[in-house]
Amino acid sequence: MTIDLHAHSSASDGTQPPGEVVVAAAAAGLDVVALTDHDTTAGWEEAVAASLATGTALVRGVEISCHSGGVSVHLLAYLHDPAAPGLRAVLDRSRASRLHRARAMVDRLSADLPLTWEDVLEQVDGEATVGRPHLADALVAKGLARDRGHAFATVLSTRSPYFVGHAAPDAVQAVRLVREAGGVPVFAHPRAVLRGRVVPDAVVEELADAGLVGLEAHHRDHDARAVRELEDLAAALGLVVTGSSDYHGAGKANRLGERTTSPAALEAVEALGALEVVRP
Repeated sequence: MTIDLHAHSSASDGTQPPGEVVVAAAAAGLDVVALTDHDTTAGWEEAVAASLATGTALVRGVEISCHSGGVSVHLLAYLHDPAAPGLRAVLDRSRASRLHRARAMVDRLSADLPLTWEDVLEQVDGEATVGRPHLADALVAKGLARDRGHAFATVLSTRSPYFVGHAAPDAVQAVRLVREAGGVPVFAHPRAVLRGRVVPDAVVEELADAGLVGLEAHHRDHDARAVRELEDLAAALGLVVTGSSDYHGAGKANRLGERTTSPAALEAVEALGALEVVRP
């Protein structure tokens, strides 16, 4: 069984609609795929329909942007109740803050570059929340960046004078809210050092005490040493180990199924979730 537990659609910052992500997962030979858009469950309904049509099972989830001591933490939440008020309020605030941040960054960029808010909106699909990837796509469309990667490495990087932060919950709080919502929290790419600072093991231990269930050890941003260290840490803390592609469609080089999760890990996740995996 081939299982990929981290993929994004155009409901957040992917380039394909949710249904097309599931169709692409089926074409890639996946038995199970998780839709984990940033701070939104808006793509779930369409993804469920595609799952039933293609025969590829679906794990409904979300990726929550958090922080710990000023360090970015990305938390995958699987199979939670989307109506749970505590978590829903946090996700609503995060989306509103992302929109405010995007407008502020465009204001800064437009002082030096021929980029407008309308240019950015042309890159947004439907009701998706505007984020840095849409700014990157606008820069590419205007010939101001080679591709998304180049945009993120230069004018959109956290070290850029154009960068603006956004509101994000404390990671421990987010883990607790996910569990309260009946969800299963897994720390996404915890050793992705090329993205910026990463939290020490002590923070992972704190998250585990708060209810963290797993670590996404198998990810393209982890080298072999990082994978071994995360597997050892997960074993020491009694956490599940997952693997995922972090697929974004044409937006990134990541390919569906390039990293996978074991059936035993998926079984452990599903046993704790308020929702069931959609199995056609």
